[in-house]
Amino acid sequence: MTSCTNDATEDGAIPASSVRWALAALCLSMLLSSLGTSVANVALPTLAKVFAAPFQQVQWVVLSYLLAITILIVGVGRLGDIAGRRRVLLAGLLVFAAASALCGLAPSLWWLVAARAAQGLGAAILMALTMTFVFETVQRERTGRAIGLLGAMSAIGTALGPSLGGIVIAWFGWRAIFLANIPLGLLAYFLAHRFLPVDGDSPKTDRLGFDALGTLLLAGTLAAYALATTAGRGDFGTLNATLLMAALTGIVLFFLTEAKAASPLIRLTAFRDSKFSASLAMNALVSTIMMATLVVSPFYLSRVLGLDAALVGMVMSIGPLVSALSGAPAGRVVDRLGAPVVVIAGLIEMTVGAVALSVLPAMFGIAGYIAAIAVLTPGYQLFQAANNTAVMMDIPADRRGVVSGLLSLSRNLGLITGASVMGAVFAFGAMTADITTAPPEAVATGMQFTFAVAAALSATAIAIAALATRPSS
Repeated sequence: MTSCTNDATEDGAIPASSVRWALAALCLSMLLSSLGTSVANVALPTLAKVFAAPFQQVQWVVLSYLLAITILIVGVGRLGDIAGRRRVLLAGLLVFAAASALCGLAPSLWWLVAARAAQGLGAAILMALTMTFVFETVQRERTGRAIGLLGAMSAIGTALGPSLGGIVIAWFGWRAIFLANIPLGLLAYFLAHRFLPVDGDSPKTDRLGFDALGTLLLAGTLAAYALATTAGRGDFGTLNATLLMAALTGIVLFFLTEAKAASPLIRLTAFRDSKFSASLAMNALVSTIMMATLVVSPFYLSRVLGLDAALVGMVMSIGPLVSALSGAPAGRVVDRLGAPVVVIAGLIEMTVGAVALSVLPAMFGIAGYIAAIAVLTPGYQLFQAANNTAVMMDIPADRRGVVSGLLSLSRNLGLITGASVMGAVFAFGAMTADITTAPPEAVATGMQFTFAVAAALSATAIAIAALATRPSS
């Protein structure tokens, strides 16, 4: 097989004729990881019947995948910086394909859960490293649209997952949703091997070794936090408090370790850069807001507007669809206007969308909900394309993997926090301990309260962005 070694120039860049194929490899990698996040959800009822297991056990098919990504994504990004990003990405594609085969052949539920965790390892590599190749494959003035394209592929994967998964399960059975990843993963491997630029051989001054202790501490801390926010049935009990304390202890130990490490996983000096820290904080905030739409909307659409399950699914698919369609145009806007301006514009649009979700559905029903979502989600894509471009643009090449991992980590932490905290905000606004039995009026009140809080979070992100971009005196 001819590899990109033969096509690359001496500085590792690839010729223009190969750029499209390289982007195809990156887009397919992003699509696989996002499909893996959403496609398994639709299979949970089927899996509960097949394995005769309660929902609390079956949900680990989804949780193990998400936890693996959250725990490992920074570490694998750093590993790519040290061992070579192309090499690690290719390994990630093979891991993802092999784990998908193990999922499809799983003889028991816990085999499937373990295989999904391995699939999450592959997905963590894909998520952490795909964005780093944008800066090695496209011209600098076109990076915004390339990053926007990756965002669109992520949204397409999220949108396709439930509907495509339902069709595949109905026609071929639940195993097929995992086995279908094998040919796609191998195709992505071929394209990546053939067209992505080779890893440079020049020595790096900070290649003193992989920070194993720091990686383990961060992984344990993230695992404790993720479990603290997902354990139980919406109640915050002794187990949750213990796990949260473990997470707090872990983060303190992690920072102490990184301050003394010869080759740290994360350079603590990076957080002294107000723009970088602000970008991570804003990323977590907007992800929390977007998760609120997934947590709250099903209850509002079904219990207040009276839609059946099929119509709820159709209406909720509009958000990911709009997001997918607006990803690439958002990237072009970033290239034209510049990332700092578009970050603010995207956050303003998200604030307007959150306010609209708090007000319009009560006034206009389904039409009001769709109109609000049609404002919120393009704003999110504008922010994502601009924020990712702003962070990654001036990062040294040998740190792009870990920084990309941090961006993905802040997003995942926002999603996890949104699922738990915004769910609690929703219940508080509805003034009920069990939202599933609350009357429609209470659910409507909870919806309005939740997205008023979401608008406040978005306004906070605007303030953070304004402070970060303010010229120093």
